[in-house]
Formats: sequence, structure tokens, C-alpha cells
Amino acid sequence: MSFLPEAGGHRWQRVPETEKRGRRQTSTITVAVLPMVKSTEYQIRDSDLVWDTFCASGPGGQHRNKVETAVRLTHKPTKISVVCCDEKSQKRNKDKALEVLRARLYAKKVKESAEKENSERKKQIGSGQRGDKIRTLRYQDGIVVDHISGKKVRLSDVLSGHLDILR
Repeated sequence: MSFLPEAGGHRWQRVPETEKRGRRQTSTITVAVLPMVKSTEYQIRDSDLVWDTFCASGPGGQHRNKVETAVRLTHKPTKISVVCCDEKSQKRNKDKALEVLRARLYAKKVKESAEKENSERKKQIGSGQRGDKIRTLRYQDGIVVDHISGKKVRLSDVLSGHLDILR
């Protein structure tokens, strides 16, 4: 459907080859034009992070209860917090916490992007009803009617990519 670049509803009228009485068949097509999304790695600034260390609790002996190896990492802008106390080393716990935080922030960004894209798509295609149409393609007559500008042009011109004649 590369010849229908405008977002919105389009109506396609045709007479199928199998139709003996010449009855027209009408279909409605909805088109959404969305931008290409580039995948980028999520960057975290050090100034946006708050590190807290504390003693882990539970089984593991005196080392676990006396040495501050557990880590709590908080991202200031989003208030997302990650606690990691799996490893004996504070450095390994910090690395693990940062990895988990980065994954959570990226998942949040992807979710927000998907919600924005879905709302944009919904705005563009409307309800898909006949009244939403911006163009009618009458295949059997070889005519395209643009309902925005009111122009009628040949279908062959539109199919060959000459869309500038519609506006």
C-alpha cells in the first residue's frame, strides 16, 4: 500500500472478477504513518544515583552481619530503587544493582514509547468507519477521489506514484 501515504481512512471500491451481476464491493483501509524508532542504549548519569550501603541480614555468619556489603541504589528522577545483597563483595553487589536498575529504566522507557506510539496510531486511523475516509479508490471506474481537496484523478496515475496531483 505504498501509494496511500496519508494517515486516516481510505475506501476501496471494486468489482471482483467472480462477480457476475457487476455489484461493487467496498473495503475500508486505515493507514497510520509512524516515525522510525532508533534503538539507543539507556545512559544513566552518576549525579542521578544515590548509593546506600548497609549490613545484610540472614544466614552467613559474622561477615554478613558486620560488613556493609548490601547495596541500595536509587535513581533520583524516577525514584526507582534496587536492593542487592546476594554477593559477599560490595563491588559485585554495586555492579549487579546498577545492571538491574539499567534494565528497569530501559523497560520503563520502552513501555512509555509503546504507549505513545499506540496513542498516535489511534489518533491517526480513527474508528475505521466510512465517514472517516480521506480518499476513495474506484477501481472499476479507474478514478481516485480525494475527499479533502475534492479532486478526482486517474487511478493509474496514483498507482504509478504520482501523489502530488491529489493536493
